[in-house]
Amino acid sequence: MEDIRVRELEAKDADDIAVIYASIVRKPVEVDFKALIEQHAQNQNDICYVAELNGKIIGFMISYILTFGFGIEKSAWIASLGVDPEFMGQGIGDHLARQIFSIYKRMGITRVYTSVRWDSTDLLSFFKTLGFDRSRFINLKKDI
Repeated sequence: MEDIRVRELEAKDADDIAVIYASIVRKPVEVDFKALIEQHAQNQNDICYVAELNGKIIGFMISYILTFGFGIEKSAWIASLGVDPEFMGQGIGDHLARQIFSIYKRMGITRVYTSVRWDSTDLLSFFKTLGFDRSRFINLKKDI
């Protein structure tokens, strides 16, 4: 996979990312999904990258900086990632994550968070291989 090119997310990538995301979750994306991707591409506090193979986007990672929170220092959050199912298991996600970690490290950010469903064993395994572990935070939700 030496032909993989990792580059910053651009607004024009939204359609390709929507296709990858829909293939992973096995349902069409929400109407505003593409607009959200475009916003991430334009926000300077977001660190978002795509992986390309021969000009085709095969993976993406969306992350952003948290400047303050409930008792945590300036940190980063991985909001979403996806790899075209045809290319899963080939190190694409790892490549994207390492690029993003490198940028955060240069920025002086030493902690990155994410949230994964407890039953998403593939994602849990992926993040474990990157060195993630449980944090001191508990995700809370309220249905309204």
